[in-house]
Amino acid sequence: MHTIRWRKSSHSGDSSNCVEMATTPAAVLIRDSKDTSGPRLDLSPATWVVFLAHVTK
Repeated sequence: MHTIRWRKSSHSGDSSNCVEMATTPAAVLIRDSKDTSGPRLDLSPATWVVFLAHVTK
């Protein structure tokens, strides 16, 4: 069983208005830090790479 370790960007500081992400062997997980038991996005590693390429331009 894989333990999920959620983390926020260091740019978030103490703010709770951000997203958190975690990685597993099969997916990159994203959730709202204000609603940790709410829905989450499960992206394949390949999709995550494409996403990052678009948001870091």
